[in-house]
Amino acid sequence: MCVQTEMEQNVSEPSKTNLSEKLFAPRQTSKETSSLVKLAHVVDAPIHSALDGDTEIGWYRVMRRPQWIWQGIDPIELEAILARIANSEAPRTRDDLLDTVIGYKPGNWVYEWCQSGAMYHKAARALLEQGEKEKAAEQLITASMYYSIGAYPHLKGDDLAAQAELQANQAYRDAMDSLPHQMRTIDVKYENKTFQAFIHLPRTDKLLPTVIVSGGLDMLQSDLLRLYQKYFGPAGFAMITLDMPSVGHSSHWSLTEDTSRLHQALLQQVKDVPWVDHTRIAMLGLRFGGNAAIRLGFLEPTRLKTCVSIGGIIHSGLADPKRLDAMPRMYLDMIASRLGKNGVSKTSLLSHLPAWSLKNQGLLGRRKIDLPMLGIGLKSDPVCSEFDNQLIAMSSRGGKAVTLPDKPLHDGYHRAMTTVVDWLKEKLAE
Repeated sequence: MCVQTEMEQNVSEPSKTNLSEKLFAPRQTSKETSSLVKLAHVVDAPIHSALDGDTEIGWYRVMRRPQWIWQGIDPIELEAILARIANSEAPRTRDDLLDTVIGYKPGNWVYEWCQSGAMYHKAARALLEQGEKEKAAEQLITASMYYSIGAYPHLKGDDLAAQAELQANQAYRDAMDSLPHQMRTIDVKYENKTFQAFIHLPRTDKLLPTVIVSGGLDMLQSDLLRLYQKYFGPAGFAMITLDMPSVGHSSHWSLTEDTSRLHQALLQQVKDVPWVDHTRIAMLGLRFGGNAAIRLGFLEPTRLKTCVSIGGIIHSGLADPKRLDAMPRMYLDMIASRLGKNGVSKTSLLSHLPAWSLKNQGLLGRRKIDLPMLGIGLKSDPVCSEFDNQLIAMSSRGGKAVTLPDKPLHDGYHRAMTTVVDWLKEKLAE
Protein backbone atom coordinates (compact mmCIF):
# COMPACT_ATOMS: atom_id res chain seq x y z
CA MET A 1 0.00 0.00 0.00
CA CYS A 2 1.30 3.43 -0.90
CA VAL A 3 0.21 6.53 0.99
CA GLN A 4 0.77 9.64 -1.10
CA THR A 5 1.61 12.86 0.69
CA GLU A 6 1.49 14.82 -2.56
CA MET A 7 -1.46 15.04 -4.87
CA GLU A 8 -1.35 12.87 -7.98
CA GLN A 9 1.02 13.97 -10.70
CA ASN A 10 -0.31 16.70 -12.95
CA VAL A 11 -3.35 17.24 -10.72
CA SER A 12 -2.84 20.94 -10.20
CA GLU A 13 -1.67 21.66 -13.73
CA PRO A 14 -4.97 21.14 -15.60
CA SER A 15 -6.82 23.29 -13.09
CA LYS A 16 -4.78 26.27 -14.26
CA THR A 17 -6.30 25.86 -17.68
CA ASN A 18 -9.91 25.36 -18.64
CA LEU A 19 -10.06 21.59 -18.33
CA SER A 20 -13.73 21.53 -19.32
CA GLU A 21 -12.92 22.98 -22.74
CA LYS A 22 -10.62 20.03 -23.41
CA LEU A 23 -12.92 17.41 -21.93
CA PHE A 24 -16.18 18.55 -23.43
CA ALA A 25 -14.98 19.38 -26.95
CA PRO A 26 -17.91 18.77 -29.36
CA ARG A 27 -18.33 15.13 -30.36
CA GLN A 28 -21.04 13.54 -32.44
CA THR A 29 -20.42 10.10 -30.92
CA SER A 30 -21.36 10.79 -27.29
CA LYS A 31 -24.44 8.75 -26.43
CA GLU A 32 -27.11 10.19 -24.18
CA THR A 33 -27.30 8.50 -20.76
CA SER A 34 -30.75 6.93 -20.96
CA SER A 35 -29.94 5.27 -24.31
CA LEU A 36 -26.93 3.28 -23.09
CA VAL A 37 -28.31 0.15 -21.40
CA LYS A 38 -31.44 -0.65 -23.44
CA LEU A 39 -33.15 -3.10 -21.13
CA ALA A 40 -36.12 -4.86 -22.67
CA HIS A 41 -39.64 -5.02 -21.20
CA VAL A 42 -39.23 -2.21 -18.65
CA VAL A 43 -42.22 -0.15 -17.55
CA ASP A 44 -41.46 3.12 -15.73
CA ALA A 45 -42.23 2.65 -12.03
CA PRO A 46 -42.59 5.35 -9.34
CA ILE A 47 -40.62 5.22 -6.09
CA HIS A 48 -40.40 7.39 -2.98
CA SER A 49 -37.52 7.31 -0.52
CA ALA A 50 -36.53 9.74 2.23
CA LEU A 51 -32.88 8.82 1.53
CA ASP A 52 -32.80 8.64 -2.25
CA GLY A 53 -35.55 11.01 -3.32
CA ASP A 54 -38.33 10.38 -5.80
CA THR A 55 -39.04 9.36 -9.34
CA GLU A 56 -40.94 12.13 -11.08
CA ILE A 57 -43.12 11.87 -14.15
CA GLY A 58 -41.19 13.15 -17.14
CA TRP A 59 -37.70 12.44 -15.76
CA TYR A 60 -35.36 9.49 -16.39
CA ARG A 61 -33.20 10.07 -13.33
CA VAL A 62 -34.41 9.56 -9.78
CA MET A 63 -34.32 13.02 -8.22
CA ARG A 64 -32.06 12.67 -5.18
CA ARG A 65 -33.02 16.00 -3.67
CA PRO A 66 -32.62 14.88 -0.02
CA GLN A 67 -29.06 13.71 -0.61
CA TRP A 68 -28.02 16.62 -2.84
CA ILE A 69 -29.33 19.25 -0.44
CA TRP A 70 -27.75 17.41 2.50
CA GLN A 71 -24.44 17.44 0.61
CA GLY A 72 -24.69 21.22 0.31
CA ILE A 73 -26.34 21.92 -3.05
CA ASP A 74 -28.39 25.12 -2.88
CA PRO A 75 -32.08 24.13 -3.24
CA ILE A 76 -32.94 27.22 -5.30
CA GLU A 77 -30.04 26.63 -7.67
CA LEU A 78 -30.98 22.97 -7.93
CA GLU A 79 -34.48 23.87 -9.10
CA ALA A 80 -33.09 26.47 -11.52
CA ILE A 81 -30.88 23.82 -13.16
CA LEU A 82 -33.81 21.41 -13.46
CA ALA A 83 -35.92 24.21 -14.95
CA ARG A 84 -33.30 24.89 -17.65
CA ILE A 85 -33.23 21.19 -18.50
CA ALA A 86 -37.04 21.00 -18.60
CA ASN A 87 -37.40 24.11 -20.78
CA SER A 88 -34.91 23.04 -23.43
CA GLU A 89 -36.27 22.54 -26.93
CA ALA A 90 -33.26 20.53 -28.11
CA PRO A 91 -33.79 16.97 -29.44
CA ARG A 92 -34.20 14.27 -26.79
CA THR A 93 -33.73 10.51 -26.79
CA ARG A 94 -37.30 10.27 -25.48
CA ASP A 95 -39.63 13.22 -25.88
CA ASP A 96 -41.46 12.23 -22.69
CA LEU A 97 -38.28 12.35 -20.54
CA LEU A 98 -36.96 15.87 -19.96
CA ASP A 99 -33.41 14.93 -18.92
CA THR A 100 -32.56 13.07 -22.15
CA VAL A 101 -31.33 15.99 -24.29
CA ILE A 102 -28.78 14.59 -26.75
CA GLY A 103 -25.26 16.05 -26.89
CA TYR A 104 -23.29 18.43 -24.69
CA LYS A 105 -25.41 21.54 -25.12
CA PRO A 106 -27.87 23.68 -23.11
CA GLY A 107 -30.59 21.44 -21.66
CA ASN A 108 -28.38 18.36 -21.46
CA TRP A 109 -28.10 17.03 -17.88
CA VAL A 110 -24.30 16.84 -17.84
CA TYR A 111 -23.95 20.24 -19.49
CA GLU A 112 -26.20 22.13 -17.08
CA TRP A 113 -24.69 20.68 -13.92
CA CYS A 114 -21.13 21.15 -15.20
CA GLN A 115 -21.83 24.75 -16.19
CA SER A 116 -22.80 25.48 -12.60
CA GLY A 117 -19.79 23.54 -11.34
CA ALA A 118 -17.52 25.60 -13.61
CA MET A 119 -18.80 28.84 -12.04
CA TYR A 120 -17.74 27.66 -8.59
CA HIS A 121 -14.44 26.42 -10.03
CA LYS A 122 -13.78 29.85 -11.55
CA ALA A 123 -14.62 31.57 -8.26
CA ALA A 124 -12.16 29.25 -6.49
CA ARG A 125 -9.35 30.20 -8.85
CA ALA A 126 -9.95 33.87 -8.15
CA LEU A 127 -9.87 33.25 -4.39
CA LEU A 128 -6.66 31.23 -4.67
CA GLU A 129 -5.02 34.12 -6.52
CA GLN A 130 -5.97 36.31 -3.56
CA GLY A 131 -4.45 33.81 -1.12
CA GLU A 132 -7.87 32.83 0.33
CA LYS A 133 -7.18 29.09 0.50
CA GLU A 134 -9.99 28.06 2.85
CA LYS A 135 -12.66 30.02 0.98
CA ALA A 136 -11.33 28.65 -2.31
CA ALA A 137 -11.52 25.11 -0.95
CA GLU A 138 -15.19 25.52 -0.10
CA GLN A 139 -15.89 26.68 -3.66
CA LEU A 140 -13.92 23.73 -5.04
CA ILE A 141 -15.86 21.28 -2.89
CA THR A 142 -19.11 22.76 -4.19
CA ALA A 143 -17.82 22.56 -7.76
CA SER A 144 -16.95 18.90 -7.22
CA MET A 145 -20.49 18.16 -6.03
CA TYR A 146 -22.04 19.78 -9.11
CA TYR A 147 -19.73 17.90 -11.46
CA SER A 148 -20.52 14.63 -9.69
CA ILE A 149 -24.27 15.16 -10.03
CA GLY A 150 -23.62 15.91 -13.69
CA ALA A 151 -22.13 12.39 -13.99
CA TYR A 152 -25.02 10.76 -12.08
CA PRO A 153 -25.95 7.88 -12.29
CA HIS A 154 -22.41 7.04 -13.49
CA LEU A 155 -23.28 4.48 -16.17
CA LYS A 156 -20.43 2.71 -17.95
CA GLY A 157 -19.87 3.94 -21.48
CA ASP A 158 -21.32 7.39 -20.73
CA ASP A 159 -18.52 9.52 -22.17
CA LEU A 160 -19.88 12.87 -21.03
CA ALA A 161 -20.46 11.56 -17.51
CA ALA A 162 -16.92 10.15 -17.40
CA GLN A 163 -15.55 13.58 -18.25
CA ALA A 164 -17.72 15.15 -15.54
CA GLU A 165 -16.25 12.61 -13.09
CA LEU A 166 -12.76 13.75 -14.05
CA GLN A 167 -13.80 17.33 -13.29
CA ALA A 168 -15.28 16.26 -9.94
CA ASN A 169 -12.10 14.43 -8.93
CA GLN A 170 -9.96 17.36 -10.09
CA ALA A 171 -11.88 19.88 -8.01
CA TYR A 172 -11.98 17.56 -5.01
CA ARG A 173 -8.23 17.02 -4.93
CA ASP A 174 -7.57 20.73 -5.39
CA ALA A 175 -9.91 21.43 -2.46
CA MET A 176 -8.15 18.96 -0.22
CA ASP A 177 -4.83 20.57 -1.10
CA SER A 178 -6.16 23.90 0.19
CA LEU A 179 -7.97 22.85 3.36
CA PRO A 180 -6.39 23.05 6.81
CA HIS A 181 -7.16 19.47 7.77
CA GLN A 182 -5.02 16.72 6.30
CA MET A 183 -5.94 14.52 3.36
CA ARG A 184 -3.89 11.80 1.70
CA THR A 185 -4.46 9.37 -1.11
CA ILE A 186 -3.92 5.66 -0.45
CA ASP A 187 -3.00 3.27 -3.26
CA VAL A 188 -4.40 -0.19 -2.53
CA LYS A 189 -3.17 -3.20 -4.50
CA TYR A 190 -5.65 -5.90 -5.47
CA GLU A 191 -5.50 -8.54 -8.22
CA ASN A 192 -2.43 -6.95 -9.86
CA LYS A 193 -4.19 -3.60 -10.14
CA THR A 194 -4.38 -0.57 -7.88
CA PHE A 195 -7.34 1.48 -6.71
CA GLN A 196 -7.26 4.74 -4.84
CA ALA A 197 -8.85 5.54 -1.50
CA PHE A 198 -8.84 8.88 0.33
CA ILE A 199 -8.01 9.34 4.01
CA HIS A 200 -9.10 12.44 5.93
CA LEU A 201 -7.35 13.26 9.19
CA PRO A 202 -8.42 15.72 11.90
CA ARG A 203 -4.88 15.54 13.33
CA THR A 204 -1.58 13.80 12.60
CA ASP A 205 0.14 13.73 15.99
CA LYS A 206 -1.49 10.50 17.23
CA LEU A 207 -3.06 7.26 16.05
CA LEU A 208 -6.75 7.77 15.31
CA PRO A 209 -9.86 5.58 15.44
CA THR A 210 -10.84 5.20 11.80
CA VAL A 211 -14.07 4.70 9.86
CA ILE A 212 -13.94 3.11 6.39
CA VAL A 213 -16.87 4.39 4.32
CA SER A 214 -18.53 3.44 1.02
CA GLY A 215 -21.64 4.87 -0.57
CA GLY A 216 -24.05 3.40 -3.07
CA LEU A 217 -23.56 2.36 -6.68
CA ASP A 218 -24.61 5.80 -7.91
CA MET A 219 -22.17 7.80 -5.74
CA LEU A 220 -18.50 8.76 -5.93
CA GLN A 221 -16.35 8.67 -2.81
CA SER A 222 -15.91 12.44 -3.12
CA ASP A 223 -19.66 12.73 -2.44
CA LEU A 224 -18.99 11.50 1.11
CA LEU A 225 -16.91 14.46 2.29
CA ARG A 226 -19.85 15.90 4.22
CA LEU A 227 -19.71 12.86 6.54
CA TYR A 228 -16.19 13.82 7.54
CA GLN A 229 -16.70 17.56 7.78
CA LYS A 230 -19.85 17.46 9.85
CA TYR A 231 -19.62 14.23 11.82
CA PHE A 232 -16.42 12.17 11.84
CA GLY A 233 -13.81 14.95 11.90
CA PRO A 234 -15.40 16.81 14.83
CA ALA A 235 -15.71 13.48 16.69
CA GLY A 236 -11.97 12.88 16.29
CA PHE A 237 -12.26 10.02 13.78
CA ALA A 238 -10.18 9.58 10.65
CA MET A 239 -12.26 8.66 7.60
CA ILE A 240 -11.13 6.49 4.69
CA THR A 241 -13.39 6.40 1.63
CA LEU A 242 -13.38 4.05 -1.32
CA ASP A 243 -15.64 3.56 -4.30
CA MET A 244 -17.76 0.46 -4.68
CA PRO A 245 -16.60 -2.05 -7.33
CA SER A 246 -17.52 -0.82 -10.85
CA VAL A 247 -17.66 2.86 -9.79
CA GLY A 248 -15.17 5.74 -9.89
CA HIS A 249 -11.64 4.76 -8.83
CA SER A 250 -12.83 1.14 -8.49
CA SER A 251 -14.24 0.92 -12.02
CA HIS A 252 -11.64 -1.69 -13.08
CA TRP A 253 -13.55 -4.29 -11.04
CA SER A 254 -17.05 -5.43 -11.90
CA LEU A 255 -19.74 -5.84 -9.27
CA THR A 256 -20.05 -9.44 -8.05
CA GLU A 257 -21.70 -11.14 -5.09
CA ASP A 258 -18.44 -10.54 -3.22
CA THR A 259 -19.32 -6.87 -2.77
CA SER A 260 -16.72 -6.35 -0.04
CA ARG A 261 -13.60 -7.66 -1.76
CA LEU A 262 -12.01 -4.24 -2.31
CA HIS A 263 -12.91 -3.19 1.24
CA GLN A 264 -11.28 -6.36 2.54
CA ALA A 265 -8.09 -5.60 0.57
CA LEU A 266 -8.03 -2.09 2.04
CA LEU A 267 -8.67 -3.38 5.57
CA GLN A 268 -5.85 -5.93 5.31
CA GLN A 269 -3.40 -3.27 4.09
CA VAL A 270 -4.49 -0.39 6.34
CA LYS A 271 -2.05 -1.49 9.04
CA ASP A 272 0.66 0.07 6.87
CA VAL A 273 -1.03 3.48 6.88
CA PRO A 274 0.39 5.98 9.38
CA TRP A 275 -2.10 7.72 11.68
CA VAL A 276 -4.60 4.81 11.68
CA ASP A 277 -5.11 2.93 14.95
CA HIS A 278 -5.67 -0.47 13.35
CA THR A 279 -7.08 -1.82 16.63
CA ARG A 280 -10.01 0.64 16.35
CA ILE A 281 -11.50 0.42 12.86
CA ALA A 282 -15.18 0.52 11.86
CA MET A 283 -16.88 0.08 8.49
CA LEU A 284 -19.87 2.17 7.42
CA GLY A 285 -21.85 1.66 4.24
CA LEU A 286 -24.75 3.55 2.66
CA ARG A 287 -27.18 1.68 0.39
CA PHE A 288 -25.15 -0.93 -1.56
CA GLY A 289 -22.17 0.08 0.55
CA GLY A 290 -24.19 -1.24 3.50
CA ASN A 291 -24.17 -4.68 1.88
CA ALA A 292 -20.37 -4.50 1.64
CA ALA A 293 -20.02 -3.24 5.24
CA ILE A 294 -22.08 -6.03 6.82
CA ARG A 295 -20.50 -8.65 4.59
CA LEU A 296 -17.04 -7.44 5.63
CA GLY A 297 -18.02 -7.85 9.27
CA PHE A 298 -18.59 -11.57 8.70
CA LEU A 299 -15.32 -11.99 6.81
CA GLU A 300 -13.08 -9.89 9.08
CA PRO A 301 -14.59 -9.87 12.59
CA THR A 302 -11.18 -9.64 14.27
CA ARG A 303 -9.93 -6.66 12.25
CA LEU A 304 -13.06 -4.56 12.87
CA LYS A 305 -14.65 -3.16 16.02
CA THR A 306 -18.08 -2.64 14.47
CA CYS A 307 -19.98 -2.43 11.16
CA VAL A 308 -22.82 -0.04 10.33
CA SER A 309 -25.35 -0.10 7.48
CA ILE A 310 -27.47 2.96 6.62
CA GLY A 311 -30.42 2.02 4.41
CA GLY A 312 -28.40 -0.98 3.28
CA ILE A 313 -29.45 -3.14 0.32
CA ILE A 314 -29.10 -6.30 2.35
CA HIS A 315 -31.85 -8.79 1.45
CA SER A 316 -35.39 -7.50 0.76
CA GLY A 317 -34.31 -5.07 -1.96
CA LEU A 318 -32.59 -7.95 -3.76
CA ALA A 319 -34.88 -10.92 -3.17
CA ASP A 320 -38.44 -9.61 -2.68
CA PRO A 321 -40.23 -9.88 -6.06
CA LYS A 322 -42.58 -6.96 -5.29
CA ARG A 323 -39.71 -4.64 -4.37
CA LEU A 324 -37.72 -5.73 -7.42
CA ASP A 325 -40.66 -5.22 -9.74
CA ALA A 326 -41.12 -1.67 -8.40
CA MET A 327 -37.50 -0.68 -9.15
CA PRO A 328 -37.32 2.44 -11.38
CA ARG A 329 -35.82 2.23 -14.86
CA MET A 330 -32.76 4.27 -13.89
CA TYR A 331 -31.87 1.87 -11.05
CA LEU A 332 -32.34 -1.13 -13.33
CA ASP A 333 -30.06 0.50 -15.91
CA MET A 334 -27.50 1.27 -13.22
CA ILE A 335 -27.43 -2.32 -11.95
CA ALA A 336 -27.29 -3.72 -15.50
CA SER A 337 -24.41 -1.35 -16.24
CA ARG A 338 -22.50 -2.51 -13.14
CA LEU A 339 -23.03 -6.17 -14.08
CA GLY A 340 -22.27 -5.67 -17.77
CA LYS A 341 -25.77 -6.87 -18.72
CA ASN A 342 -26.73 -4.31 -21.36
CA GLY A 343 -29.57 -5.27 -23.66
CA VAL A 344 -31.02 -8.09 -21.55
CA SER A 345 -34.62 -8.32 -20.37
CA LYS A 346 -35.74 -6.99 -17.01
CA THR A 347 -36.63 -10.54 -15.92
CA SER A 348 -33.18 -11.81 -16.82
CA LEU A 349 -31.48 -8.96 -14.95
CA LEU A 350 -33.58 -9.38 -11.80
CA SER A 351 -32.88 -13.12 -11.72
CA HIS A 352 -29.25 -12.33 -10.84
CA LEU A 353 -29.97 -10.13 -7.82
CA PRO A 354 -31.03 -12.66 -5.12
CA ALA A 355 -27.45 -13.96 -5.15
CA TRP A 356 -26.36 -10.61 -3.66
CA SER A 357 -28.63 -11.10 -0.63
CA LEU A 358 -26.57 -11.64 2.51
CA LYS A 359 -29.34 -13.88 3.84
CA ASN A 360 -29.26 -16.03 0.70
CA GLN A 361 -25.46 -16.18 0.95
CA GLY A 362 -25.89 -17.83 4.35
CA LEU A 363 -24.38 -14.96 6.33
CA LEU A 364 -27.37 -13.26 7.97
CA GLY A 365 -29.86 -15.21 10.06
CA ARG A 366 -27.75 -18.35 10.50
CA ARG A 367 -25.41 -17.58 13.36
CA LYS A 368 -24.26 -14.77 15.61
CA ILE A 369 -20.79 -13.26 15.27
CA ASP A 370 -19.01 -11.48 18.11
CA LEU A 371 -18.78 -8.20 16.18
CA PRO A 372 -21.52 -5.67 17.15
CA MET A 373 -23.34 -4.44 14.05
CA LEU A 374 -25.82 -1.60 13.62
CA GLY A 375 -28.55 -1.51 10.98
CA ILE A 376 -30.26 1.86 10.47
CA GLY A 377 -33.19 2.56 8.18
CA LEU A 378 -35.88 5.13 7.62
CA LYS A 379 -39.53 4.15 7.90
CA SER A 380 -41.16 2.88 4.68
CA ASP A 381 -37.84 2.59 2.84
CA PRO A 382 -38.53 0.85 -0.51
CA VAL A 383 -35.25 -1.12 -0.59
CA CYS A 384 -34.19 -1.52 3.06
CA SER A 385 -36.90 -3.14 5.16
CA GLU A 386 -37.09 -3.19 8.95
CA PHE A 387 -36.70 -6.96 8.65
CA ASP A 388 -33.29 -6.45 7.00
CA ASN A 389 -32.00 -4.37 9.90
CA GLN A 390 -33.44 -6.82 12.42
CA LEU A 391 -31.55 -9.59 10.62
CA ILE A 392 -28.34 -7.57 11.09
CA ALA A 393 -29.05 -7.10 14.80
CA MET A 394 -29.97 -10.75 15.35
CA SER A 395 -26.82 -11.95 13.60
CA SER A 396 -24.38 -10.12 15.87
CA ARG A 397 -23.75 -10.10 19.60
CA GLY A 398 -24.50 -6.60 20.80
CA GLY A 399 -26.16 -5.80 17.49
CA LYS A 400 -28.90 -3.22 17.14
CA ALA A 401 -31.61 -2.25 14.63
CA VAL A 402 -32.90 1.33 14.45
CA THR A 403 -35.81 2.63 12.39
CA LEU A 404 -36.01 6.42 12.18
CA PRO A 405 -39.01 8.51 11.03
CA ASP A 406 -38.97 9.34 7.32
CA LYS A 407 -39.86 12.99 7.94
CA PRO A 408 -38.78 15.75 7.70
CA LEU A 409 -37.68 14.70 4.23
CA HIS A 410 -34.39 16.60 3.96
CA ASP A 411 -33.20 15.54 7.42
CA GLY A 412 -32.91 11.78 6.98
CA TYR A 413 -29.14 11.59 6.59
CA HIS A 414 -28.52 13.93 9.53
CA ARG A 415 -30.69 11.92 11.89
CA ALA A 416 -29.05 8.68 10.77
CA MET A 417 -25.53 10.09 11.17
CA THR A 418 -26.21 11.44 14.66
CA THR A 419 -27.16 7.90 15.69
CA VAL A 420 -24.07 6.49 13.96
CA VAL A 421 -21.62 8.86 15.68
CA ASP A 422 -23.04 8.01 19.12
CA TRP A 423 -22.64 4.29 18.31
CA LEU A 424 -19.08 4.71 17.04
CA LYS A 425 -17.99 6.77 20.04
CA GLU A 426 -18.98 3.84 22.23
CA LYS A 427 -17.57 1.04 20.06
CA LEU A 428 -14.29 2.75 19.12
CA ALA A 429 -13.53 4.05 22.63
CA GLU A 430 -10.03 3.29 23.89
